[in-house]
Amino acid sequence: MRLKNIAHNLILPRVHRGRFANHQKVSQFELNRLGDSLSRRFERRPGDAAPRKPVPVERMTRKSLLAAPDNSVYRLGHSSMLMKLGGEFWLTDPVFCERAFPVQWAGPRRFHKPPIALANLPPIKGVLLSHDHYDHLDKSAIAQLADKTEYFLTPLGVGDLLQEWGVDAGKIHQFDWWQSGTVDGVECVATPAQHFSGRGARDSNKRLWCSWTILTDEFRIFFSGDSGYFAGFREIGEQYGPFDLTCIETGAYDKNWVDIHMLPEQSLQAHLDLRGKCMMPIHNGTFDLSIHPWYEPFERVYAAAKTHGVHLATPRMGQAVSLAKPPGVNFWWRDLLENNLVGHLT
Repeated sequence: MRLKNIAHNLILPRVHRGRFANHQKVSQFELNRLGDSLSRRFERRPGDAAPRKPVPVERMTRKSLLAAPDNSVYRLGHSSMLMKLGGEFWLTDPVFCERAFPVQWAGPRRFHKPPIALANLPPIKGVLLSHDHYDHLDKSAIAQLADKTEYFLTPLGVGDLLQEWGVDAGKIHQFDWWQSGTVDGVECVATPAQHFSGRGARDSNKRLWCSWTILTDEFRIFFSGDSGYFAGFREIGEQYGPFDLTCIETGAYDKNWVDIHMLPEQSLQAHLDLRGKCMMPIHNGTFDLSIHPWYEPFERVYAAAKTHGVHLATPRMGQAVSLAKPPGVNFWWRDLLENNLVGHLT
């Protein structure tokens, strides 16, 4: 694969003393704001943090995937997406572990099992990684995918981490913003995001973060990774829109974190900036990573989409979504709510 630089006068990351920075200065987790968020976390009603009933999951098999029509997309959970493009499979931010945390005996636990086990996945043409946070980069999943994946596409620095973990260096391709590579007719462009990186106390922002623009002869897909709302969405939309499907972070937000995680209404605006046709809200329904009720992202983005006339797709985990004819809203989350919570819906 050859990397190609996009000719542009667009948003670029800044680098200072070996650490990446966003195009504009952003606030992250200041102690006073973090304290406010934590205090509100303990004020949530019972049933807000996690569903009390099982999250509906459509089980997937290798046989069904191999027989599936081309241009099918599946939500596996959180920000993990499986896409069948050109007869081959692409995977975003694969997280299959029980907890999105450095250790597996503590931290946020999954609401549901993945629709398919890693061992049962067919061969993967490419894994696209957006950044190095634990809810997007699962070391155990990478170890299991290393032999069955042909390419790992990462932002700068994340590929070095994969190599440290034992992934063959020849499979790894690292991208700066606005660089692209093409594999068997699928072009993948590392587009900007407004976020941060780090897996510990000493590696803050030493690795880049990005969104991904995925282009085929038939369809255009946008995958946001994690991001605050910023002018980059409009830049990407002008460069590559309109998009047939936008998979946009809509969850794990808070009023104190808007620079690095969008509120649902901002996620909807990002879709509009990208000139998207159908929006699929992701980064929700799998882990409790913030203060809001687990179901709130779906309700708020649904209300915003209804106001703006946006085609919203909210499939069950594991449900096949056709890029040619994506489904509409499936209110599966409402079936999991206790009666005393239904009245709080927006």
